[in-house]
Amino acid sequence: MSCYLGIVMSFYGIAGLFISSYLWCTIFWNVGSGYDRFDRKEGIVCVFRWGFPGKNRRIFLRLLMKDIQSIRIAVKEDIYARRILVLYMEIRGQGAIPLTRTDDNLTPRE
Repeated sequence: MSCYLGIVMSFYGIAGLFISSYLWCTIFWNVGSGYDRFDRKEGIVCVFRWGFPGKNRRIFLRLLMKDIQSIRIAVKEDIYARRILVLYMEIRGQGAIPLTRTDDNLTPRE
């Protein structure tokens, strides 16, 4: 019986090690950070994000402003009953692109 407990605990330890190394790598590589640029003179929207190292590390989207269908705010609740605001940009033919996320506690009136 105690042999199985050691195997299970070893499994959880190794799984925790892999998850923590993944999280530290995403912090170190700054995955998901970037900027959004809206240029009204030229009518162009640029979205830049950093990804994981490799061939597609730099994610750069250049879109025309006339292709933007809408910009919407979605309110989501997490497991701790906090409300999270997510800003999306809807593009014709490409779907929704998440622009930003803020962790604000909102009251029910808002």
